[in-house]
Parts: sequence; structure tokens; C-alpha cells
Amino acid sequence: MPINITMPALSPTMEEGNLAKWLVKEGDKVKSGDVIAEIETDKATMEVEAVDEGTVAKIVVPAGTEGVKVNALIAVLAGEGEDVATAAKGGNGAAGAAPAPKPQETGETAPAAAPAPQAAAPASPASADGEGKRIFSSPLARRIAKEAGIDLSAIAGSGPHGRVVKKDVEAAVSGGAAKPAAAPAAAPAPATLAKGMSEDAILKLFEPGSYELVPHDGMRKTIAKRLVESKQTIPHFYVSVDCELDALLALRAQLNAAAPEKDGKPVYKLSVNDMVIKALALALRDVPDANVSWTDQNMIKHKHADVGVAVSIPGGLITPIVRQAELKSLSAISNEMKDLGKRAKERKLKPEEYQGGTTAVSNMGMMGVKDFAAVVNPPHATILAVGAGEDRVVVKNKEMVIANVMTVTLSTDHRCVDGALGAELLAAFKRYIENPMGMLV
Repeated sequence: MPINITMPALSPTMEEGNLAKWLVKEGDKVKSGDVIAEIETDKATMEVEAVDEGTVAKIVVPAGTEGVKVNALIAVLAGEGEDVATAAKGGNGAAGAAPAPKPQETGETAPAAAPAPQAAAPASPASADGEGKRIFSSPLARRIAKEAGIDLSAIAGSGPHGRVVKKDVEAAVSGGAAKPAAAPAAAPAPATLAKGMSEDAILKLFEPGSYELVPHDGMRKTIAKRLVESKQTIPHFYVSVDCELDALLALRAQLNAAAPEKDGKPVYKLSVNDMVIKALALALRDVPDANVSWTDQNMIKHKHADVGVAVSIPGGLITPIVRQAELKSLSAISNEMKDLGKRAKERKLKPEEYQGGTTAVSNMGMMGVKDFAAVVNPPHATILAVGAGEDRVVVKNKEMVIANVMTVTLSTDHRCVDGALGAELLAAFKRYIENPMGMLV
């Protein structure tokens, strides 16, 4: 019997990906564990392994195809002793057929596809309301709603991700809470209010030929979506403080000078950012009420400080995570960040290396930025924006002296980290930065 190979879900949030490259071709024999394809997500390029043995009978989705939905059929394997031609025909009727491909001009022939290492559940069926918004519901719920003449858009779903299920419709029927399905849809709100100006409206403001259109890639779409969600759902609150860096810079120079060598190179080279990561992690350890994530049902209190660090890559940014940073030495954090940063720029990070975390650091000091405010990235409740260290005149003992000063701004989710708690966290961070020997004990 033909073995269907479908688009794998390479992360819990993945809905589609680009089939970048086939590493096998039709007629090749594969066994479990063979790497057969490369899939591009919005953040990384990942290798996909076969989970079955057989012969590649048919490649359904060619290399370079963009926007392939999770669980869509991408290739067919012929099992042991099975006729390849017969298997290729049999795979055509498989559920979850692949969408019409949109191949890039790669010049490659399409080799054979790989089974999903983590097959995601099929997407919930969805209908649409009068404004074109998707309404996720079960087939049984839709049938009951249709028979009762009830509009699904008027029902609050209690299933996963707000999915409308049978009991929701039955409750609406018995309670008379839902509006009739035949009710005319309200006039949609103007695009300028809901999503900003339309592209056509914007282009009319510019002279034809004075611009070019650059399509959004997956990363930019994801960044835009998450930032809009963050600003629409999270009440941001900002706290800033100035930190003197002279003691930290002196300790950093001393530690780097003392680094042992291996193969003629120091085994570590600390940066200011490495010490910022450690200081924030220790501050969250000392102020555990700020090391949280918000849900509508509970406050999630984290036992460790997993610090995401914003890394700029072509087309956007990604935040690899230093797990349990409060427990790691400065040298361990430094070497881990060098590895994560290198693989981030190569788009070789695994989803578990950049998804999650309990807080984040965004450092623009190396770009000469004095101070700024960052946007909280759920499930984080905080993010620290770090500016450049610079010589400033400060007053000590009623005398003006010059000190190297860095401004940092903590953005918080005010639902769970209010102003006073944010100020307490920032005060703890400042203590570690200005008394850095505390990070070594």
C-alpha cells in the first residue's frame, strides 16, 4: 500500500512552510532516518527525516514551492515489494492533497519528499461569518446550528482555540442567546479603521514608477502579526533607569585577560551583553513575582529565568534563548550566545531554541542607540531594551565626575507586572550591573 508523505509540523505554531530542497529523487530507496528534504519555516531551515522505508514513487510538491500547508501531501513512497508505478497512482487520492504549488525559479528538479517527524493534527474545519472572518467549529456543531437556524458567529466557542463545539450550540439553542443565521450582516468597518489603508489607497499617493513592490516573506509576516497582537492585547508599561558601567567594564577586562587558551585562542571572551543577560536572569531570580506569563485563567510563575536575546538576521530578527541563565556562568552564557547567534544568522536554529522563554533582552547599544522601548513578545511579561554605554557627567558626593552610563528601559505586561514590581526588578538588575562581582558568587 502506498505510504503518503505529508508536510511536517516542525513547531507547535507552524501552519505552512516552504519546501526548499529535495535531497532524494523519484526512484531512490530510503530508510527510516534518512534526511530527504529541507523545509523553510518563518525562522529557520530544517532537515526532515524519513520515518518509513520504501522507494520514492512520486514527488507531489516540487522543490522551491512556497506556502505548503501542514499535512498536505508532498510525496508518495512505495512499500517493500510494491510496484512503484502503482504506488504513484495510489497516492493521488490521499487525504490532504497539496495545494497548487508556487515554485520559485530554482532550476532544480524535484526529488522525493519526507514524512513528518511531528505530524500535526488536521486543521479544524472552519466556516466564515458575514465579514469573512473564520469561525472554527466542529462538523456536528455546524450541522446542529444549521438545523436550528443559528449564526455560529454569535456563539462563543469553548473548544481549543475558541472552537465552537456541540455543547456551545446546544446551550445557545436552549438559552435563545444566538442570533438567527438569516440576519443580515452588518456593514464591514472601513479598512482604514480595521487594518489601516489598503495597498491600492496607499499606492495612489505616489507617482507611478517611483516605487517597487517587495512581497513579504514568511518571517516578516510572522513578526508583523505578533507585534500587532502584542500591542492590541498587552497593556505596555515602561520603566527606565541609568546604570553606571565602570565597575562592570573593569571586571570584564580582568576576566577576559584571565581566560585560559585552547588551540591558541581564549576559551571565552565576555561581552557586555553576556553580563546583561546574567544580571537580568539573577534579577528575575531575586524578584520571582516578575518572572511570570499571563493567561486568562492563571498566572504562570516560572522556576527558571530563560532569557531570549534578540538577534538581527536578514529580513527580521529572532530571539534564541539561554535556558536557566541564572544558573550558568558568564563564560557558559558567552559561548552559548556565540553559538546561538551564529546558527541564528544561518537560520539553523531548532524551534525549541527560539520558542518560549520567560523574558528577553534587546540590545541596540552597539548601534549607538542611547535609549528605546521594546515590544513585549508573548508569552514573556517583560523585555529589557539596552542602550549604548557613554561617558556622562554625574554628581557624586556633590561633585561632578565622568562615568560610563547605560540607559535601560524595561517594558512590562501591566496585567501581571505592574509599575512597582517592574521598578523592583529594574533596581535588582541595576545592583548587579553596578556591583558585578555579585554575578560571580
